[in-house]
Amino acid sequence: MSEMPLLHVEDLKLFFRTGKGTVRAVDGVNFDLESNHAVVIVGESGCGKTSMAKAILRLLPRNVESYSGKIYLNGVDTMAYNDEEYRRQVRWRKMSMVPQAAMNALNPVLKVGDQVAEPSIIHSAMHKEEALEQASKMFQHVGVPQDFLNRYAFELSGGMRQRVAIAMALVTWPDLIVLDEPTSALDVLTQANIFNVLKELKGELGLSFILITHDIATSSELADSVAVMYAGQIVETGDAHRFFAEPLHPYSRKLMDSVPRLRGTQEPDFIVGQPPSLINPPTGCRFAARCPQSHSRCAEEPPTVAEDGRTVKCWLHVK
Repeated sequence: MSEMPLLHVEDLKLFFRTGKGTVRAVDGVNFDLESNHAVVIVGESGCGKTSMAKAILRLLPRNVESYSGKIYLNGVDTMAYNDEEYRRQVRWRKMSMVPQAAMNALNPVLKVGDQVAEPSIIHSAMHKEEALEQASKMFQHVGVPQDFLNRYAFELSGGMRQRVAIAMALVTWPDLIVLDEPTSALDVLTQANIFNVLKELKGELGLSFILITHDIATSSELADSVAVMYAGQIVETGDAHRFFAEPLHPYSRKLMDSVPRLRGTQEPDFIVGQPPSLINPPTGCRFAARCPQSHSRCAEEPPTVAEDGRTVKCWLHVK
C-alpha cells in the first residue's frame, strides 16, 4: 500500500439550508495534497472554493444542512473527531487558515503582537511572554519589523496586515495552511512580495499550502499542482506544469484563455453565460450549458472522472 499523502479529501460535501432551498456548495470533492506541496484552487466566484476550505477546517456556519465525507490528515481521519477533539487536536495545531481581507480578520483594538501570540496561548498552552517571543520569531519569518508587535492593525499597510495574518497562521507550526485569496485588494507589487514570502516559507519550513485564488498568473509561481473548481465540484486536477501548458477540461481552457498574455497577439477570451444554480444544479455535466464542445450526453448524464496522471471530469476524456 502506498504511503498516505499529507491530506486526503474524499467525497466531501457541504450543503447549506436557505430560504430558497438547499445550496450544494461543496458536492463530492476529491483531491490529495503531499507534504511540502502547494495546490492552487481556481474557479469563478461562487463555485465553492471558500466553502470547501471551511469544510476542510470545519469552520461551519449555523445553517449547515449536511456535512459529510472523509478528510485524512497524516493518515488520521479528522471527521471522526467531535468538535472539541477537533479544536484541541487539529485546528491551528495541524491546520490553520489565512482568511480574506486581513483588516477584517484582525481586531482593531488589540495590538497585532498579542493577536499573533493568542493561538500559541490557546492551542499550545504557552505563557504570554513565551507566546510573544514566538510571535516575534514569526514576524521575522514573514518580514515584519519587530516594533510592529506593539502596533494596531489600522497602523499597518495592507501588505503588512496580510503578513501579520500569515504569521498568525504559522505561529503554532501547523503542517498545512489554507490561504483564502491572500492577495485580494492588494497592489501588484505587494501581491508579488506576499507570494515571494510564501515561496520562502515553503522552502525554509517545509510547509504545505492550499491556495484559493482568482489570480491564475501570479499563483503559478507557487503552485506544484492545480485543482479547478466549478459549481461545487472539482473538474480537473494535475501537476502545475502540465496544467498551465495544456489544461484538459473545457472550463479549464476557458479560464486560461481569460488570462492576459505578456507575449503574443491572442486577446483574452471570456466564458459565455452564468454558472448554474447550486440549489437546482443540472443533472448532467454542470458546465454543459456553457461548453462549446458539449453534446447530448453531457446534458443528461454526469461525467465520470478520467485519470491519466491527472484527473478530469469530462466525457471528452472518458475512453
